Amino acid sequence: MVIKSDIEIAREATMLPIAKIGERIDIPSDQLMNYGQHKAKISYDFIKSLDGKPDGKLILVTAITPTPAGEGKTTTTVGLGDGLNRIGKKATICIREPSLGPCFGMKGGAAGGGYAQVVPMEDINLHFTGDFHAIGIAHNLLSAMIDNHIYWGNKLGIDTRRVTWRRVVDMNDRSLRQIASSLGGIANGFTREDGFDITVASEIMAIFCLALNLKDLERRIGDIVVAYTRDRQPICARDLKASPAMTVLLKDALMPNLVQTLENNPAFIHGGPFANIAHGCNSVTATTTALKLADYVVTEAGFGADLGAEKFFDIKCRKAWLEPAAVVLVATIRALKMHGGVAKDDLTTENVKAVVEGCTNLARHVQNLKKFGVPVVVAINQFSADTDAEVEAVTAAVENLGARAILASHWADGGAGTEELAKYVVTLCEGESHFAPIYPDEMPLFQKIETIATEIYRASEVTADSKVRNQLKEWEKAGYGHFPICMAKTQYSFSTDPALKGAPDNHSINIREVRLSAGAGFIVAIAGDIMTMPGLPRVPSAEAIHLDEDGLIQGLF
Repeated sequence: MVIKSDIEIAREATMLPIAKIGERIDIPSDQLMNYGQHKAKISYDFIKSLDGKPDGKLILVTAITPTPAGEGKTTTTVGLGDGLNRIGKKATICIREPSLGPCFGMKGGAAGGGYAQVVPMEDINLHFTGDFHAIGIAHNLLSAMIDNHIYWGNKLGIDTRRVTWRRVVDMNDRSLRQIASSLGGIANGFTREDGFDITVASEIMAIFCLALNLKDLERRIGDIVVAYTRDRQPICARDLKASPAMTVLLKDALMPNLVQTLENNPAFIHGGPFANIAHGCNSVTATTTALKLADYVVTEAGFGADLGAEKFFDIKCRKAWLEPAAVVLVATIRALKMHGGVAKDDLTTENVKAVVEGCTNLARHVQNLKKFGVPVVVAINQFSADTDAEVEAVTAAVENLGARAILASHWADGGAGTEELAKYVVTLCEGESHFAPIYPDEMPLFQKIETIATEIYRASEVTADSKVRNQLKEWEKAGYGHFPICMAKTQYSFSTDPALKGAPDNHSINIREVRLSAGAGFIVAIAGDIMTMPGLPRVPSAEAIHLDEDGLIQGLF
C-alpha cells in the first residue's frame, strides 16, 4: 500500500472558491479581501456588524506532553471540525499560522496531516497572507526607532545598557542570538550588545493575538517597555512615538484569515505565538469572530496541556472573557509508549505495559484540566500499528479518571473518522461547564508562579534569587501585579528537564529570569534552559524542500 504524503493529499484536494466557504458561515463575498482564489481576510466592517450576536460553543484541543513520536493536535483539531460538520453541526476551526523557522527546521509545518488538513497547504506553511512579515517589520521598526532616537541626541535619556527590545526574524538562526549592533564607526550609531528572537517570540506577536481591535492594538503597542533610563525609569514605545506607525503596518494583518479544510469546511488561521516561550494561541479576533458565525468553534493551544492549555485558560480566556465549553486531550499510543520508556525504533511493537506506564502522563493532564472546571474527553489519534489491547489499556485508564477515551481515525478517514468523537463533544458542550482560571488577578506575582508550578507541574518548590523576587515586587508597585504569568519552559516535560518523561513530581522549578510584556499584559517567567531563537538541526528540513520539474513544491510537510 502506497501512503501519500501530506503535500500530495493536499495537492489533490478539490478546493472551492473562498467566497463559497464564506457563504457557509454567512460572510458576504464583498466583505472578504481575497488573496487569490482560496485565501481571504475578513473585513473589519463585517466583524463590527456581528456585535450583539450570541456566541457559539468554544472547544479547546490540547495534548499530552509532546514526544518525537507525535501526537497530532492540529490534525485532530481539523478532523474534529470536519466531524462536527459531518454530523450536521455548523462548525469552524481556529488555529495558528505556521512559522517558517520550524518549516525549514525539524518540526515541519502546521496545517494538519493526512486527510485532516487545511488548504492551500503550501501557502499556509510558507508566506500565507504576509501576517508574520508584517509583525516582524512592525517589531523591527520599533528597534530602528530606538537606535535612531539614541543616535540623534537621546532626549529620553535611554541607558544603552538597558535596552530590552531585541530584533526578530522568522527563521531559526542561532548565530543571531547574541550580536553587537552599530559597528563601523560613529556614522552608524552607538555600538551596543543586541540580539534576535524568532518572530513568534515577539511581544508584537503576543499583542497581535490578544488585541480586540485596531484601537486596542495601538494602545497595547504603546504600552511596550523597550528600555530604561540610568535611574531605571521605563521607556515605552509611545514615548518614541512609534505605536501609530507600527499599527499602520499591522492594519491589514489584524483581519482574520479564512481558508478551508480538505472537506471544504471553513477554517480561521491567524497569529502564531509559540507556547513554550509565549502564550501559544491563535488570535482573539479570529476566535471571537468565529464564535459569532458558528455554533461550534474548535481551537487549539500549543504543545502539551501543561503549557498551551494552561495559558489558553489563564491568559487568553481571561483577557478575552472567553468561556470554553469542552476540552479534547489528544494522545497517541506511540507517544504513551515513549512516556512509558520505549525507544522510538521500537514503537511499532505491541507493549501494553509501556502504554499503561505512559498513561501516568495522560492522567496528569486530565487531572490538571479538570481543575479549570471544563469537561474533558480524550481523543486517541489512531496509527496503523496500534493494537486493540493497547487501545483498551488507554480506555480503561481514562475511565478510571472519570472521563472517556474515543478512538479517532481522522488522519486516514478525515471527518468520518471523528464522528463518534464529534457526537460526544456535542454532548459535553450541552452539559455544564464551570470554567475558572487557576489563580485570581489579585494574587501576588510570585504566588501565581508557585500556583502554576505546584498545581500544574507538580513541583515541590519554586526557587528564584533575590533579583527575580525584587523585580516582581517592583512591577507590582508599578501597577503590573494583576498581570497573569506566561511560563517559558521546556515543552517536553512537566519539569524543567526535557529528559524526564511521564509524570515527574516533587521536582524543583527555578525561575532564572522574569520579563515584563506590558503591551501583551503578562509577565514572562523563564524556567530552565529555554531559547527565544531556535537553531536548525544537523539535517534541516530545508535540505529536502525544492521545486520539481513541473515547478511544484516538494519536501514540505
